Amino acid sequence: MPQAAFELAGARIKPGSRLQVDVPVAKLYTHAPLHIPVEVVHGRRQGPVLLVCGGIHGDEINSVEIVRRLMRSKQIQGLHGTLIAVPIVNVFGFMQHSRYLPDRRDLNRCFPGSETGSLGARVAALFREQIVDYATHIIDLHTGAIHRTNLPQIRAQLSPGSETERMANAFGAPVILNAELREGSLRHYAQGRGIPVLTYEAGEALRFDEWAIAPGVRGVLRVMRRLGMLGGAHRRRPPPAAEVANGSSWARAPIDGILRPKVRLGARVARGDVLGKVADPFGNAEASIKAMADGIVIGMSRLPLANEGEALFHIARFEAIEEAESAIETFHSSLEPPLDPLY
Repeated sequence: MPQAAFELAGARIKPGSRLQVDVPVAKLYTHAPLHIPVEVVHGRRQGPVLLVCGGIHGDEINSVEIVRRLMRSKQIQGLHGTLIAVPIVNVFGFMQHSRYLPDRRDLNRCFPGSETGSLGARVAALFREQIVDYATHIIDLHTGAIHRTNLPQIRAQLSPGSETERMANAFGAPVILNAELREGSLRHYAQGRGIPVLTYEAGEALRFDEWAIAPGVRGVLRVMRRLGMLGGAHRRRPPPAAEVANGSSWARAPIDGILRPKVRLGARVARGDVLGKVADPFGNAEASIKAMADGIVIGMSRLPLANEGEALFHIARFEAIEEAESAIETFHSSLEPPLDPLY
């Protein structure tokens, strides 16, 4: 069915067109204006309004590249519904190569925000009012923190038969973490409004990880196809099977020292397995980091220097660990031969 024009942040996008919109967010010390960049693709026919956003943490640049490739994809031509693409939400942090806003607040703990609150609260309120509240579905793109990398995974609050669960299964990440909502996050706000939302986590901050970027692009397109926004669903293979983790925990450094990891990202481990060792520079004091449960390594530190108590290995627990291991092996095999970075 034909649809009307779409209005966002004071702009009017006609059916069958796309438009870049600069949403004013603040001014720099120099009085130069600062904007959140947005591109809207508005289809000729009715359908969902999908928000795909990255860079809520300003140093998570894999998400920016995922959005860029998505917007260049020929598959979004002939779109049903509306795609709102925001490659960089935290433009302050992006310019400073920082996860945080200038006031050291985490933007993903500031929702729903306030027009009279802190800088983080004001940016969250503006993003919510001008963009988020127009969406019917959301995919929020993230990476691990600086010096920490994540296996490609979807984080979502799942309930059987829900739209969120269907989106998570369609994405095709090897692991789905049934994660509790964190107060102040975009996911917490959106879920509270009944908006299905996925968080995609993959790779490391301030790095382009091709094994995280390309699957992210494919995953977003799969979700769009599942939502009926793209044609050709009958010609596409079903997404790879994903396994749902029923919990996760971090193995931490028992002492201060230099880390020597013994496992890789995606490895299957058993309770009591040595994940790595931490020792002083001379090796006189050494301690092992052991797995606290059977599971899969879905996140780990990339920095060899560790302080006592620091989170080093993220272990996800599965009811059917063999199937989870198989899903990850299938994912790794899909990356060979090496992915083309010019996709």
